[in-house]
This record gives sequence, C-alpha cells and structure tokens, in this order.
Amino acid sequence: MDNFWNATTTELKQGYTTNADTHTCLFCSAAYTQGTIYNIADTLYDATAAINTHIQTAHPSIFDICLGLGRVYTGLSAGQEEIARLMYAGHSDKDIVRETNANSISTILNQRFAIREKYKQAKILVTLVELMEEKMLQSKKERKATNDESFVNIHLGATNVDERFAITAKEKDEVLSRYFNQDGQLVIKNFPAKEKKKIIVMQKIMENFRPGQNYTEPQINEILKRYYEDFVTIRRYLVQYGFMSRDKSGAAYWVVVPATQSRR
Repeated sequence: MDNFWNATTTELKQGYTTNADTHTCLFCSAAYTQGTIYNIADTLYDATAAINTHIQTAHPSIFDICLGLGRVYTGLSAGQEEIARLMYAGHSDKDIVRETNANSISTILNQRFAIREKYKQAKILVTLVELMEEKMLQSKKERKATNDESFVNIHLGATNVDERFAITAKEKDEVLSRYFNQDGQLVIKNFPAKEKKKIIVMQKIMENFRPGQNYTEPQINEILKRYYEDFVTIRRYLVQYGFMSRDKSGAAYWVVVPATQSRR
C-alpha cells in the first residue's frame, strides 16, 4: 500500500495516482494507461474516464474508505465519525440531532467545531512533516547518505500503531537478509519473537496475497507452508496483526484494506 501512504491529499481525494502516463488505483493497484481505450460494461473509456469509473464502481466512496480507517488514522471519536458521516450525506444540524444521541443543536455545533480544529491541526502537522522531510532529504544529499533512515509504510489494517511499527528501511533489509534466503524462503526453525522482526517477516509473506481476492483456508495454508512448517501460527498472526481478515466460519480470508473493511 505504498501508493496510498505516499499519495498527496489531492490524490487521496481522487483515489488514484498518476505516474508518467499511467493512473493507478490507491486501493487495489488497478492501472489504466493513457492512449489505451478500455471497454467497461460495453462502454469505451479513455484512461482517465476508466480510472474514475473504476473508483466509483469497484470501491466505496473515498470518504467512506478514509473514515473507515478508524480513530488510529482519523483522530475522530466514534461520535464524531457518526456526525461526519451524516454531514457528508447532506443532513442538517437538526437532522443530525434526530439521528444521533445528541441533546441539542449546540452539541452538534461543538462537535463540528472540534472536527474543524482537528483539520487545522492536521494541516499544520502536514506542513511541518513535509518541511522536515525536505530538510532531511537535503541533508542526506549533502552527506551522500543512503535512505536507510526512512520508515517503512504501515499496512492499512494495523489497529494499534505504536513503536513496533517504527521500522526503518535499514532494519527491514537486515531482517530480510537474515531470515530469508535468495529464493525468498524463510531459513529459520523458529518464528521471530521480537515484534519488529515478526512484522517485517509478515510484510514479506504478504507479498503473496492480492487485495480484493478471497482465499480459502487450504489456499492460505498451501502458501504459508512454503515459508514455515507451523503455518497455523503464521495464519493466526496475519489476522491478529491486521494483515488479513476472515469470515466467522474461517472459510474465506482476504487482505485488509479500507474497501473490504467497510464491505464485510
């Protein structure tokens, strides 16, 4: 999901990035190239129209996807999420009072004010981070440093983002070279106990699974057996750490992305 985390706010709102002549969906990596005509439901589209049609038909709204990331990323309480959803749907303050447990319109106004303040804080934070990264990039160029200090992106299903996910590119490379051979197979008898190492190993294993596709438990097991004999443990970790989700019966597994979280 690097495209998602590296996207600008403009790209997040439109749901895709554009690199060279190719539009790429932020949520499932579907790609449409300029100069190609696409047949979608017996209608012909150019690349821009095709990616917009894809975003509208293959995924929930961008608003629902972003809101579905939850408080870990939005910073909104459950009550504020509900109000934001109703506001996005076009409800008036009076309607929102009736639809929620709010006591009065003034309660809604206070919550709207709180959301607006979070927005202002977020803009300042984005500006600070971008300035810091620009300065860090400049410093690295001046001392001819590598990109080892950059942080690895966090998977979207993570439910509790803490120091376990403060993984640098250098740390990731060191763990991968230690735990995987040149063929990309695990070369250890015991799954790593340290949280960072465990997450890095699972990130590597997740390269085998595609967002938007359902997997049966036997299919999951067959893939995991290639990496580690105790495939049940890895399968449990993938769900526990939010890399994958499953239905109640355990018959279907899928990669956790906002679209699947809101659909299931």
